[in-house]
Amino acid sequence: MSYVLSCCSTADLSREHFERRNIHYICFHYQLNGRDLLDDLGQSTPFDKFYQAMMDGADTRTSQVNTEEYLTYFDGFLSQGQDILHVTLSSGISGTVNSANAAAEQLRARYPERRIYIVDSLGASSGYGLLMGMLADKRDAGMPLDELACWTTDHRLTVHHWFFSTDLTFYIKGGRISKTAGFFGKVLHICPLLNMNHLGQLIPREKIRTKKAVIQAIVDRMAEHAEDGLNYSGKCYISNSACMEDAKAVAKLVEARFPRLNGPVEINSIGTTIGSHTGPGTVALFFVGDKRWN
Repeated sequence: MSYVLSCCSTADLSREHFERRNIHYICFHYQLNGRDLLDDLGQSTPFDKFYQAMMDGADTRTSQVNTEEYLTYFDGFLSQGQDILHVTLSSGISGTVNSANAAAEQLRARYPERRIYIVDSLGASSGYGLLMGMLADKRDAGMPLDELACWTTDHRLTVHHWFFSTDLTFYIKGGRISKTAGFFGKVLHICPLLNMNHLGQLIPREKIRTKKAVIQAIVDRMAEHAEDGLNYSGKCYISNSACMEDAKAVAKLVEARFPRLNGPVEINSIGTTIGSHTGPGTVALFFVGDKRWN
């Protein structure tokens, strides 16, 4: 095709996956104990080492892709005569879409014959990645760039993002849960269930006691919202932060309950940007369903 399909590394799929689907990506940044690193899909820092460092008390900070980086990245495609559809991490948790738009505006003046579309995914992690796979399918089927950009905006809210965490340590550390609430949460074995709303913001929905109960609850939400209910025939992705056994438990329930899935559930790691905020112990479930309205 004459256009490039692009996203941020925070779509949390593997480098091999993106290469296979011909999806380009630009890397976010993070710091680990003051050392500047790229969120490069686990290439420079394997995920097990990253999460172990967090558990050992390492300090982590993140930074989004800035305008200058987008200028250089986009120029590499435009100078080769290619148009661009770049889909960003949700504006509900990052301002990177503003940097991408600023860069695109400058480059439109430099390359007036080229088309540059910037679309806010309103998603994150492998749910954002699931959306990118849907776009790659449309591109491969021959959908023109202008039409695909509109399709992205029209369908991005059909991708559901449900999360739970069995470890509140980093929610407390980041100030998203008070120390008092976190203390009682740990004592009572509370596992918060969250999802992304229509603004791409992460919203707490329920406080569920015990890991077993929250694993069942997250699959129940899929049954409520998936396209065609239990006859759902789309793809299902899971991402996790150093809790593979919990992710596998969710996948097993999903595959048993949704026999028409398009292939086995794909399990990925939550990358270093999003993982810096969740810490270890988070499982996220992604699928296509009804539109997110709140």
